[in-house]
Amino acid sequence: MTASPRTTDLGTRTLGRTAPLTVSTMGLGCMGMSEFYGTGDEQEGIATIHRALDLGVTFLDTADMYGPFTNERLVGKAIAGRRDEVQLATKFGNERAEDGTRLGINGRPEYVRAACDASLERLGVDHIDLYYQHRVDQTVPIEDTVGAMAELVAAGKVRHLGLSEASATTIRRAHAVHPITALQSEYSLFSRDLDDEILPTIRELGIGLVPYSPLGRGLLTGAITDATSLEEGDSRTTGYFPRFQGEALDANLALVARVRQRAEARGVTAGQMALAWVLAQGDDVVPIPGTKRVRYLEENVAAASVALTADEVAALEEAIPRHAVAGPRYVDMSSIDRS
Repeated sequence: MTASPRTTDLGTRTLGRTAPLTVSTMGLGCMGMSEFYGTGDEQEGIATIHRALDLGVTFLDTADMYGPFTNERLVGKAIAGRRDEVQLATKFGNERAEDGTRLGINGRPEYVRAACDASLERLGVDHIDLYYQHRVDQTVPIEDTVGAMAELVAAGKVRHLGLSEASATTIRRAHAVHPITALQSEYSLFSRDLDDEILPTIRELGIGLVPYSPLGRGLLTGAITDATSLEEGDSRTTGYFPRFQGEALDANLALVARVRQRAEARGVTAGQMALAWVLAQGDDVVPIPGTKRVRYLEENVAAASVALTADEVAALEEAIPRHAVAGPRYVDMSSIDRS
């Protein structure tokens, strides 16, 4: 397959100083193409990835646990023949069985090696550009896990290393073993706790930030107007995501209305305004909004052209005070390393 000509000049950003990786200014989270956010459609997912590449979105994010395992296969099919265009990120650590049963968090060195080999096979590639530990295993010293990840770099199977939802202390310990290129954590107008300690730490160490759910799992798009906006089988309708439940949802939608008001004044959508806020946080920040549909992808990409002034950034932060968002990110936050 030959690459289609680029139809936008999205530009690039660089993650990491010690082990830099240049990626598209915005990435694409592929998770929802296979699981969690309603019914997946492989062909639609592949079409969305192809359109992303044509638009200059070359930083693709997946994980072995999405599906489980099916999302990596989907991404592998989509990039076949276009591998050289892609900066490919995947993750290990949230261990699941073939039937989807969650087996826990696994950071043991032998598991790291086996998980990488399995991901390479499913993706159909000979290397992974950015390999993350999906969640920190509190039972295994981070030095042991990152040491095994470093062996993968030495073997040529992985080019750069990342962590996800790791604390400042864990990040420092990991970075002392091998340069960490990027931290992936939830970050948006609705989730700004990284500002306190983690963002200053990664900037001191020269580590980039890859925000997942930069649209608050869809809340900040304005497309969700009540609980009935989500299709049957969407995990956001369950108690797993408290921000989408009952009075919390009502309170959060009232906050979204404030974003929409400011977006309309700019002639953009609420989602574009929210993504523009994330992009304005620094050139070391590369959000990966997820979607499984071409039209939402195109809307997200257009946000890269929305340059906010310092006053507009401040106004958005004033409109959405950090502690005004109702409900925790997950009903069970025990897997989020903040110690």
